Parts: sequence; structure tokens; C-alpha cells
Amino acid sequence: MKFDTIIIGGGLAGLICGIRLQQSGQRCAIISTGQSALHFSSGSFDLLGYSPDGHELVHPLEGIENLNEDHPYRQLDIEVIERYLSEIPQMFKSSGINLQGSSSNHYRITPTGGIKNTWLTLDDFHVFDARDKFPWEKALVVNFDGFLDFYPQFIVDAFESHGVKTYFKSISLPVLDKIRENSTEMRSANIARVFESPEHLDRMIEILGILDIDSEVIVMPAVFGLDSDKPLNYLKSKLSKPLCLIPTSFPSVPGIRTQQQLIQHFTAQGGTHLLGDSVVSAILDDDNRVITIKTLNQGEVNFVANDYILATGSFINKGLIASPDSVVEPLFNIDVDYDMDRNNWYDKNFFNPQPYMNFGVKTDKDYRAMRAGKRIDNLYAIGSILSGSNMLQEGCGAGVSLLTAFKVGDTILSTNKL
Repeated sequence: MKFDTIIIGGGLAGLICGIRLQQSGQRCAIISTGQSALHFSSGSFDLLGYSPDGHELVHPLEGIENLNEDHPYRQLDIEVIERYLSEIPQMFKSSGINLQGSSSNHYRITPTGGIKNTWLTLDDFHVFDARDKFPWEKALVVNFDGFLDFYPQFIVDAFESHGVKTYFKSISLPVLDKIRENSTEMRSANIARVFESPEHLDRMIEILGILDIDSEVIVMPAVFGLDSDKPLNYLKSKLSKPLCLIPTSFPSVPGIRTQQQLIQHFTAQGGTHLLGDSVVSAILDDDNRVITIKTLNQGEVNFVANDYILATGSFINKGLIASPDSVVEPLFNIDVDYDMDRNNWYDKNFFNPQPYMNFGVKTDKDYRAMRAGKRIDNLYAIGSILSGSNMLQEGCGAGVSLLTAFKVGDTILSTNKL
């Protein structure tokens, strides 16, 4: 099979890069082993939430110049970053994903009722300009009987700590009784499938209407709109009060919808999306260029492209594999930046920044992968597989994925025009 570009990994970085290339006339394929980290997403995209010394950032761009030289952001000119930041929301919008946010960080509520800063957030959720300012004085928190992936007591306590008088009610719907019989089936995605029906939404709206609680807002788990935002918009239009959705623990309904919409946009542009397949081997020529790869499902079929992009993620996605004394990239055996002394991989204090989070593959300034110290001209790496950033500590995971995806896409497009 011949393509212009083959992307290995179907998460945020891979999908965004694929869309950018496909929109510009390339013929692309994305090979994705399974569901991506978007299924864990709480519905926001971070750019840079904290400086290296732990200070919260209001203006992410101002913090980029203080990052370490090996951080993925530092390989981009600030003018390029600013241009990409203006283009990213439009790309999401063209995929049917509406976001709120600006160049400054805002605040939103986490699954446990905490407040976090972030850059862009799905329209599903409420956002705040200040950490300690809630726009309500009275709130009603509602959960479904038997739904364990939502934490109402945490939410109530959090709202109360911000001076909001908060009530809690648990409701039952006959249509949910069947999936409630098995606690493993009472998950957010299964509930969302039930509420794809306006009839079931109408019944729930009736129940909410008779609770007769003096509140300014109804707070519920984010279990509406698995395939599109139509059920959520319908629900909001029928309620007499604002609806504040709180993310659940995974699987994340907004995250699943985001992934589906990005895949649909990629394939609508003519892209080939191979879900449930994985790359098992790669062949490089004497000039250190990738000439073909093979996948598990396609057997002896060769996948050939001018360029290849590695977007397989970090340890959790098995883009990196750790053994007792080394860290390797398993597909191409490209160079990995990690501390040779395992004692330096982690901090014994669990809540401190963990050094292993900075491990990742080595690249040149254009994110071309390195192998045995030599650049592989047609193999790029993007997203969380890159070294140099502690995405949990800095709050930059989505931003690294988005910005490196845009940059590599543009590099490939400009190179092919030469």
C-alpha cells in the first residue's frame, strides 16, 4: 500500500497531523492500535499551566521562554507558536468540535470537584476567569442511582468550600435499570447511549423538574452526547436552569466524541484510518531512510510512504518501553533520552515531579528522529513520545501534541514542494 505519509498512532497528535496533511492534498494513512488517551480526557486541552518551578501561569506564551532548552516547545519560534494557536481552534471547529478559550488560561472543574487551569475547553463545560469565583450561590448536584464513576460528595464539598449552598439528589430511571443490574455496565458511555433518545431525555427532564430544589444551576455528570453534541444541546434547551457538567472518570464521553469527530473529519478528507492494527516491523535502507513497514493484521503487505510519523505516545501507550536498566522505542529502535542510572528515574515522594516523565525519543530541530546519533530523514516524532517535558507537572500534554503535529505537517508539506 502506497501513501504520501503514514502516521503510526491515532491519538490527538496523530489525528491532528493527519487532518492537516490530508487537507493540503496529501494521501495519508493512520495506523492505530486501539483507543487513544482521548478516552481519558476531561474535555480540556492544556498548553502550559505551570512554570518549571511550579508557579501557575495565566499567560502560557510568557512561560515558554523560561522552559528548558530541550523542551519540545523551544524548537519552535514564538511567532510560529502564535500562528498555530490561532489556527488550532478553527481546525477543531471544522471537525465539529466547539471550544472556548483564548491566549490566556482559564479555570474549570475537575472530576473530583477541584479547580484546574487550562487553555481550551469543550463548550460542554463551564469555565471561570478566576480560581475562586463561582457564578452561583445555590447548586443542585444530581447523580444516577448506581453510577460509581461520578463523585457527588466531592463535588458538594468543593462547591460548599467556594461558598455555594449545595444540595444533592440521586435519581432513578427505568431505562437505566437494566444496565444498573451489572455495575460494570453502569459506565458513562453506556448511559450516554441511552440518552441518545429524546424520549429518555424527556423523562429525565420531567424528574429533574419535580425535584423542586431552590438552586441556580443543575450539576450532573458528563454523560450526554456520545456521537454528537445534539443530545446535550437538546437537554440544555429543555431545562429551566443552566446545566453544569462535571467530567467523570474514564471512559470520558466528551473524549470519545472528540476522537470520533476527529477520525470522521480525517476520513471525510480522504484519509485512511486503520483502527485495531499495529506496526510490527520496519525496514531502513543504507541511507538511513524508512522504506517500508508491516502491520500485524496485513501480514506481508508492505506499507510504503515518502514520510512516516511516529505518534505512539509514551509509556502508557507503549510508545516507550522500560526495562530494569533501559528505556527503548520498540518499533524503529530510535535513540531515547533517559538517565542511565535507574535510581534517578523517580522521586520517592509520589507527589513530587517524577524524572522519568521527561524521558522520550531524541529528534533534530524539525522533530526528525535520531538513530545511533544519525538523523532519519523521513521519520518524524510528535506528541508525548518526545523527550524534554514533564507533561503532568507543566500541564502541556495537549499543547505538545498539537503544536508538534502542526509543525511536522508543515515541514512535510514544504519539503515536498521543493
